[in-house]
Amino acid sequence: MKIKALSRSLDAHAPQRQGDPSPVMRNLDPALHPFDKPREYTRALNAAKLDRLFAKPFVAALEGHIDGIYSLAKDSKRLNVVASGSGDGEIRLWNLGRQAPIYVYPKAHAGIIQSICISPLTFTSPTNPGSAGRRMLSCSTDRTVKLWDADPRPDGLGTEVLGDRDDDDDGEDDEDAEMTASGSARRGGLMSTRGKDVPPSEPLAVFSGKSAFNSLSHHAVSPIFASSSSSIQTWDLNRGGGSDPLRTMTWGAEAINVVRFNPSEQEVLASAGSDRGVVLYDLRSGKPLTKMVMQMRANDLAWSPIEPTTFALASEDQNVYTFDMRNLSSATQIYKDHVAAVMSVDWSPTGQELVTGSYDRTIRLWEVGRGNHSRDVYHTKRMQRIFSTAFTMDARFVLSGSDDGNLRIWKAKASEKLGILNSREMASREYAESLRKRWRNTGDVAKIERQRHVPKAIKQAQKLKRTMLDARMQKEDNRRKHTKSGDKKPKAARKAPILAQKD
Repeated sequence: MKIKALSRSLDAHAPQRQGDPSPVMRNLDPALHPFDKPREYTRALNAAKLDRLFAKPFVAALEGHIDGIYSLAKDSKRLNVVASGSGDGEIRLWNLGRQAPIYVYPKAHAGIIQSICISPLTFTSPTNPGSAGRRMLSCSTDRTVKLWDADPRPDGLGTEVLGDRDDDDDGEDDEDAEMTASGSARRGGLMSTRGKDVPPSEPLAVFSGKSAFNSLSHHAVSPIFASSSSSIQTWDLNRGGGSDPLRTMTWGAEAINVVRFNPSEQEVLASAGSDRGVVLYDLRSGKPLTKMVMQMRANDLAWSPIEPTTFALASEDQNVYTFDMRNLSSATQIYKDHVAAVMSVDWSPTGQELVTGSYDRTIRLWEVGRGNHSRDVYHTKRMQRIFSTAFTMDARFVLSGSDDGNLRIWKAKASEKLGILNSREMASREYAESLRKRWRNTGDVAKIERQRHVPKAIKQAQKLKRTMLDARMQKEDNRRKHTKSGDKKPKAARKAPILAQKD
């Protein structure tokens, strides 16, 4: 007599280690799974609902400034360090992990701090090659650019919250901090200019100009920085304070609001001025390359970290534009959801997202290439007008500096869990995200993904803006129907904000 028995291998059906979950076997035969599309849509709908249910983007508010925060700077070498400058001339260096200040530079400037940048270079001492430090530049309306020690503690992390170095240490800190002004720049780092008796609250160097400085940008690999005032000026850090600029460039603007070095094409920089012009410069020739005149001025500019030729403009006309510097006759994308002037724009380190801060007291996150609507919008009752925004270097968080003097930390993904995820939870979240992305343009999933709560004032402003745009479009249609201008094709929306291009 024959007997058929089922036999199963423990290697396939038992956990490999004690404490691991038992493996789940699934039969993927499509004949055994009817209605797979409706079932998948239901799962996507549930995933979209859960995503909005657990959306809590606000992380923390770092208090301490007594005036509005008008500039932010992140350190490309340290993920948890960021600097902020306020309207009363104070600079604070923050530790984001501890949510506390590393160091406070009181009365750093006599006016509003317009811009801050942390140098990507490492400054070393010839007497102690093992020691290394960071440097920070700030500019203000007091017509000065100052160089600061951005690592006031020798441990490289700035563990002390406030004040100068301790005087009762064993002397190792003072020995490590001993710097000289001699030496020249090299690719690996730059000689420090900080003396043994200079406290961190005192600037290492001061660069003076004839008019108020509006913006700063540091070169990616060289000890050179650019400043904008009534002209574009480049300076050499090796020459120290009191030196003259290396070169001066301008193209007709009375005031240049922002200047940015290209991080990849390192000899190219872009600027935006009060004459509504966006100008590209080349340091190798020392001359401007081309100029684009827009209908309204740009308040901020940011280069893409992935595509060297692409940059984003935050405009006064409530929109954000991305351009390719090889063809400035047309924008590559328009991002239009704000209802007031856009004051700041920044790219995520992945180059796939943008964050913007506006005068309408909201922060918006955008997917690059999908400019019709923002991916998410952040706001609070207490947050005032936003003048500076930035992605952290790990692309997980967003920073905002507003007129109420608070530096706020937000999640880049509102429903992301902060903490350690096990393998099953991580796989479940990835599956839910892929479902939402696949079905985000269908039915109720699209409605849930699109809807966001905004304050009543923003809602009314959106309705008024929509009415004005519809009236303008109707007026243009009537003009084309009843005048000779109807023989001409209407101007494309991506070309409409550009008035002229000059070479």
